[in-house]
Amino acid sequence: MPTEAVPAPTSPGGRARWAWEISLVLAVSVGQSALYSVLSLIRAAMRTTPIGEQQTQLNPAQDSEALWDVVYRFLSIAFGLTIVALVIYLLWEPGTNALRRIGLDFTRFGGDLGRGFALAALIGIPGLGLYAVARLTGFNVAVEASPLDSAWWVVPLLVLSAMRAGLTEEVIFIGYLFDRLRRVGWSWWTIIVATAALRGAYHAYQGLGAVLGNFVMGVVFGWCYRRWGRVMPLVLAHTLLDVVAFVGYPVAAALWPGVFAPAS
Repeated sequence: MPTEAVPAPTSPGGRARWAWEISLVLAVSVGQSALYSVLSLIRAAMRTTPIGEQQTQLNPAQDSEALWDVVYRFLSIAFGLTIVALVIYLLWEPGTNALRRIGLDFTRFGGDLGRGFALAALIGIPGLGLYAVARLTGFNVAVEASPLDSAWWVVPLLVLSAMRAGLTEEVIFIGYLFDRLRRVGWSWWTIIVATAALRGAYHAYQGLGAVLGNFVMGVVFGWCYRRWGRVMPLVLAHTLLDVVAFVGYPVAAALWPGVFAPAS
């Protein structure tokens, strides 16, 4: 990992400042979402309907009118990316380039893309199997990744949604938290496991299978970032995974309705 991307622990006073900043960032972003996600799983478990017979939507329509649906979806994506811009702004320091420090630039795009495809395959293929097993055993809700009757303009918006998810999760879970938790004094493996657990909680609304799958993904991505010092391959891998999931969902639902189709 490049020296520039390895912040050293700071003084006790500095650690308190970083701790407050981390808490506030999490409270308005992925930490808040993780809490609601866990509560959603608890509520699902308390219902009389088994978890395996419940469902959730990842990209629901925002309005019944096509024009306004596009407008609202686009605005949702744009405003969702503001938290990414915020943490990059917080990471920026005099004399340094935050994007270069966390490896979110295009200086090694060829290598990043190759690593992104490799990671997507490494995570995506077993992840698909885990989801299928979790659905068949009743540990996951049915996840409707995209509308089954999508209009043509939905696909570009789904791709943008996938990019937003990749940037939001990898920049915050990896780029930002690795930097700040290191400054607080946490060890690398403590950071990797803690951020992976937070990632798992972030996806808890999908069921226990999603919690486990995303925890493993978080450990793998955290180890890769520690080794490579670049978040770009992780963003590309995450985006590729979500593009395949979002755009390919109607096909998967038609071929394997018992696993991917919404619960009736």
